[in-house]
Amino acid sequence: MNHYNVNEVIAAKSDLVFITLDTLRYDVAQALWQEGKLPNLSKWLPDTGWQKRHSPASFTYAAHHAFFAGFLPTPVAAGVHPRLFATQFAGSTSVNKNTYVVAQDNIVEGLAAAGYQTICIGGVGFFNKKTALSKVFPSLFEQSYWESAFGVTEPHSTQYQLEKAVELLAAKKRQTFLFINISALHQPNYYYVPTATEPIDSLVSHAAALEYVDSQLPILMEALQQREQDSFIICCGDHGTTYGEDGYTGHRIGHPKVWEVPYLEILLRK
Repeated sequence: MNHYNVNEVIAAKSDLVFITLDTLRYDVAQALWQEGKLPNLSKWLPDTGWQKRHSPASFTYAAHHAFFAGFLPTPVAAGVHPRLFATQFAGSTSVNKNTYVVAQDNIVEGLAAAGYQTICIGGVGFFNKKTALSKVFPSLFEQSYWESAFGVTEPHSTQYQLEKAVELLAAKKRQTFLFINISALHQPNYYYVPTATEPIDSLVSHAAALEYVDSQLPILMEALQQREQDSFIICCGDHGTTYGEDGYTGHRIGHPKVWEVPYLEILLRK
């Protein structure tokens, strides 16, 4: 169920911030929250922690196509779950009075038509604009940014991504749709375990990567506090991944550890 009326959020000219934590597993995220190891994300999370949801896809490209069409991760409970955003589609059963519906074929261009400045800060390779395929998502936005410092091989990627976000927000006073694809969770992530003796990713390094991301969030949090408008935030995994469960390693497969992702949404009022 969508707890917020997004039509009211947008009518109030609130900023929209959509953060995808690429490859983040639900079980790892929830365990870290329970252990008190996510002090900054906990400021956005309810008292039950992350919501468990099902991703619409098992890898980044497919998942983000769904996201930008309004199909965010679905609550795991049975039943119809109304969506926050949607594109016009006859017969949709997951749209209600709280859903913001756009005439365009994606919500990014729909928000631009509603007066939003749209900004993409890429992370993994599907956002690097080096090939026709990796230009698909950035091309939806009025402004898009990617550099090697934002990518999967840079241990300080989240810091650099969020610093770029702060720079752009400072220059944009009116309502903004800011999308950030956080790359740190995606392999390789072994370097977030200082004692690792081999370049091998694991559940331990996956968790350490999320702790690193959490440690950098104040960069963005402080910038949002300085904005004149409210901020509606969505933060979720786009898909999970496997580390040897049932013999599988990686994603783009139909394993529960791939389909189950953590999700949060919150409206930060001034």
